[in-house]
Amino acid sequence: MEVEIMQKSNKGPMKIVAVTACAAGIAHTYMAAESIEKAAKARGDQVKVETDGAMGAENVLTEADIQAADLVIVAADIKIDPIRFTGKRLYVTDSNEAIDDGAALIENAIAKAEVFGKKGTKVGKIKIGNDHKKNGFFTHVMTGISYMIPMVISAGLILTIANLYAFQRDSAGRIVKWGFDNHTQMGLLMSNLFQVGQVGFKLMIPLFAGFVAMSIADKPAMAPAMIGAYIANDAELLHAKAGGGFIAALLVAFIVGYFVKALKKIKWPKIIQPIVPIMIIPVIATLFISLVVFYLIGSPIAAGMDGLYSWLNWINAHSTSAPIILGAIIGAMMGFDLGGPVNKTALIFGTAVFTDTMAKYGPTHANFVPQTAAQAAISVAPLGVWLASVIWKKKFSKDEKAAAGAALGMGLVGVTEGAIPFVAADPIRMIIANVCGSAVAGGLVSLTGCKFYGGIGSPLGTFIGYIEQPVPFITWILCVCVGIAVTAVIIGFTRSDAVIEAAKAVED
Repeated sequence: MEVEIMQKSNKGPMKIVAVTACAAGIAHTYMAAESIEKAAKARGDQVKVETDGAMGAENVLTEADIQAADLVIVAADIKIDPIRFTGKRLYVTDSNEAIDDGAALIENAIAKAEVFGKKGTKVGKIKIGNDHKKNGFFTHVMTGISYMIPMVISAGLILTIANLYAFQRDSAGRIVKWGFDNHTQMGLLMSNLFQVGQVGFKLMIPLFAGFVAMSIADKPAMAPAMIGAYIANDAELLHAKAGGGFIAALLVAFIVGYFVKALKKIKWPKIIQPIVPIMIIPVIATLFISLVVFYLIGSPIAAGMDGLYSWLNWINAHSTSAPIILGAIIGAMMGFDLGGPVNKTALIFGTAVFTDTMAKYGPTHANFVPQTAAQAAISVAPLGVWLASVIWKKKFSKDEKAAAGAALGMGLVGVTEGAIPFVAADPIRMIIANVCGSAVAGGLVSLTGCKFYGGIGSPLGTFIGYIEQPVPFITWILCVCVGIAVTAVIIGFTRSDAVIEAAKAVED
């Protein structure tokens, strides 16, 4: 078979099918597909490329396409199920190899592809004879993020648009109240849209956990992980000030994923095997993770949130003469755990102080510092790591550069969780970098007197939202960008060779 393929590559056209995908499902997916198509056509080969992007699978390979193919190429940065390619010569790589040189990729595929289905052999990141890819931590996390991004962006933009209509002005154009006027059709519509955005942000964390767990242990792990992550992020269920955020969701996803993998290794009686993946394993895993969340994770989160909230109240009461102190503390908390309990406590505290003081004193004397600092810091971590990956290219692997691109998109719409994969890979250095940059951004907006009423907490916030600032547009952008630069510089100068080598080893 391999001899026949080699002969075809030299003497006649081949039939090639391929699948491309990247973490964000946007640019790299289609750039890789275009590169493969151009290279194949230049060789005189027949080619069909399926793109698995943000729109879902497009130009889908049919069973006939696959059966007729001489060679299958998978150029993806996320998990792609290879089972449909059983019996075909398969070459697995990432999207960057396709983008860099499509012709070289095809030659490598011809030389190195192996028949998928031969027990004990390895094809790229896939080990045959096993149910799962030998994926690393980074790949599992990026799989979850890739599915979460569309929900984050759609919910965030809808929430932002609705929020703009919540600022009620007097005849002079001054903001006098925050809230929706449900007596008008437009006010009622925007109130409903605001709730739609909130639902999206509430669901994105369970969605993320579900796909991370599925990347580890396939479909039986998805429902338990989503339920467990929802519980871990419901403050009311945990009797806490805030839920566990993405850190709790990440913990839930990996616990469920590997627990389900262990359950799948059990030799279940033949009589119940048909219902094992759809009933037995999901029920057992859901009960297990629910107990873990309620009795192991929940109590520490509740106690920690109460303590943090009380401490912030004390800081707020004693820092009226020096708002930069409170702003820096709130900013540092935002960058500490990226959507986790500390981050969520700072965000909720800022919103609560803003809402309470706005209702009592109006926009003239409301306390804007906590909310403004939190929103200024919210995008520093993801945009900081993206900037570092642009300036210090050699210190980031190809997979990390793709993840940094996803972090850019998330950071621009005010989602701090885009930096989570990098923190997970190198926690100490990344947390220091994120905390420092976020503290700088939070402190600077407080020092300069910016006032964040609503919108998107990122450099875009000044255009998509309502922010009072000493110098319109410039003050807010400059403060946030200084924080981003601080994070990027610390990452660039402290990133160790061990982290770089480990990331590249995962790719290899």
